Amino acid sequence: MKVKICGFTRLEDAVTAVTLGADMLGFNFYKGSKRYITPEKAADLIHHLRHDASRITHHASRFPILVGIFVNSPLDEVQRIMALCGLDLAQLCGDEPPEMLHTLGDKAFKAIRPSTLPQAQTLMQQFARPAQQPAILIDAYQPGEYGGGGQTGDWALAAHFASSHAIMLAGGLTPENVGTAVTQTHPWGVDVASGVESAPGVKDAQKMAQFITKAKEIRD
Repeated sequence: MKVKICGFTRLEDAVTAVTLGADMLGFNFYKGSKRYITPEKAADLIHHLRHDASRITHHASRFPILVGIFVNSPLDEVQRIMALCGLDLAQLCGDEPPEMLHTLGDKAFKAIRPSTLPQAQTLMQQFARPAQQPAILIDAYQPGEYGGGGQTGDWALAAHFASSHAIMLAGGLTPENVGTAVTQTHPWGVDVASGVESAPGVKDAQKMAQFITKAKEIRD
C-alpha cells in the first residue's frame, strides 16, 4: 500500500512525512488551491529535502517519489516546473486531453473525478495506463472543483477498477476512515491532503503518522 501526502508548503512538514514513511509527496502548483506553492519555493524546499536525504531516510525505506499537481497548465509550463523542481511525476487534475498525458509519457498520470460508473468507464478508457503505477487517480466528484475539498469519494466505483488497474484513491480520506477505504476498495495507493492538516498547507505530524499506519496495516 502506497501513501501519498499532498499539498506541502513547509519543509518541516515534508521532512516529517519522509521520516514517517510516506511513499509520495505532492506539491500543488494550481493557483486556485489553498495549498498552492510557487515553483521557486517548491524548488528550494525540495533542494533542502534532497540535501538532507541521507539523514532523513535513515528511518525510512527510501526517498519518496515527488509529484507536481497541475490543473490545466500548458505542457511547456508543466515540463518547466518539473525540471526546475526535480519532480518525478506530474499529476494532471484538470481537463487536460489524452494527448498531453501521452506526450509526458511515464512521467505523468491523470486524476479523474467521475460522478457515474459510465462516465468513469469512459475516462478510464481515455486516461488509465495499465502498465504504470499509479495507473490513474480516482478522486471525489465535486461540481466545479479540482480536488482537495475533503469530500469522500465513491469507494464502490473505485473498487470496480482496482482489480485491473493500479488505482490511487483520493477524496475525504482521514486517519479514521482510511482503513475502511482500503479494505473496501483495495487500491494500489491512497492520497490525502486536508485529512492530515491543522490548516490548509500545514500538516499535523500525529495525523500523518496515524494515517500512514492505518493505511499500511491493512492486508488483503
